[in-house]
Amino acid sequence: MASATTSVSTSAARTAAAGAAARRPGLGLLVLLTATFMAALDIFIVNVAIPAVQGGLHAGTAQIQWVVAGFGLAVATGLITAGRLGDIHGRRRMFAWGLGLFTATSAACGVAPTAGTLVAARVLQGLATALMSPQVLSILQTAWTGRAQARAFSMYGLVMGLGAVFGQLIGGLLIRADLFGLGWRACFLINVPVGLTALALVPRALGESRAPRRPALDNTGAALSSAATVALVLPLIQGRDLGWPAWTWACLAGSAVLFAAFVLHQRRRAAAGGDPVLNLDLFRQRGFGLDAVAQVVFWTGQGSFFLVLALYLQAGRGLDALASGTVFLSIGTGYLITSTTAHRIAARLGARTVPAGALLMAAGLALLWEAVHASGTTGTLWELVPGLFVDGLGMGMVIAPLTQSALATVPGHLVGAASGVVTTIQQICGALGIALIGILFYGALGDGAPARYPHALGRGLAFLIVLETALAALTGVRAASGPKPPQAN
Repeated sequence: MASATTSVSTSAARTAAAGAAARRPGLGLLVLLTATFMAALDIFIVNVAIPAVQGGLHAGTAQIQWVVAGFGLAVATGLITAGRLGDIHGRRRMFAWGLGLFTATSAACGVAPTAGTLVAARVLQGLATALMSPQVLSILQTAWTGRAQARAFSMYGLVMGLGAVFGQLIGGLLIRADLFGLGWRACFLINVPVGLTALALVPRALGESRAPRRPALDNTGAALSSAATVALVLPLIQGRDLGWPAWTWACLAGSAVLFAAFVLHQRRRAAAGGDPVLNLDLFRQRGFGLDAVAQVVFWTGQGSFFLVLALYLQAGRGLDALASGTVFLSIGTGYLITSTTAHRIAARLGARTVPAGALLMAAGLALLWEAVHASGTTGTLWELVPGLFVDGLGMGMVIAPLTQSALATVPGHLVGAASGVVTTIQQICGALGIALIGILFYGALGDGAPARYPHALGRGLAFLIVLETALAALTGVRAASGPKPPQAN
């Protein structure tokens, strides 16, 4: 009887959400994608602004590091809890709060008078991003169905990649243009009019949805998950620059203990009939565990690739931020071609889409490795274009289908938790990838002479080729396990 009641409630919730989205489906998707693009862009655009920020605010090295690290740490810390808050209080409501806070903190970053103020604003901006991001995935999964949902996820993957690929180019253009004499501040203030416009459209564009049975927030579980995430991500962000002091290793060991305590607490709370912040039944959903591992592999390579490529172009070849960003257009062109048609590719290839995309990425990175080895720091940049373009083609076939696959069989009452897990993986593995590739890249760089950068990038590319090959193998196994049965949202 309880199962039937839950099924009816879930169906009713899904019908209501879909009906609300159908009133303004295009507008609703535009609002969600605008927020996604701003969040993705903000991660990468700051890298270009760092030198100007350091000069304008007379910031020290540690403060500049925290402008980047504080944001990433705050995002990673809040995602799982934020996903649960959407289940409890409503996904549209939490999305609107996150978008409003993101807009406000972007303004605070843009007018920050000191480096310390900027760091504080960036941490708050990260928490706002953590509140907003899981709701986007939850709404996409619950408010659209069938082919419309496939198109929505395809567009989500498109804007995620565009924010990453074009972040440096847009940042370089804004700083070069020096709009109204704002300089680097425009990189943050550009979010304000866009965010306010999107926020005003939320009530008209999006319907509300939440878990069929409103759960209570597990405060102890939220505290344990946040503490464990901080203990893991903080040393990954800071360790290499500080020479891996003893406290970084203590934090990493402590994170394992805290995560174990978190899992134990979640099991006990569920056994007692309570509502855990992360329902471990999620990992019993068919294929979700393997999909989560595939997310780990992919995102460990993604952020680190952009970092080492930018270092090679700027420090190795002497390009400025704008010229370096222009090179990323090669990836962006390939990415646009496949990401805009990802739902059609997926309809034709089915579960083989992600393995094929991962193999394309591995092939593109291999072409790039050969081009870097041949051209060094003096060859023409055109030699890099084929490899970057093929890598972009593969990226466009991976990001959206991989994300949709992770959520496809998750029932409605677990969608918020699943979205929190997926977005947390993206953040934690981005930091993990940078730490791992940093060991290889800087170990090969030696004295930092420009002539050493091709060798260092080659080391990093070899690591990334291994990751993409592993992703192809993992998702190939997933594809061979057969099609997923449809589940109620």
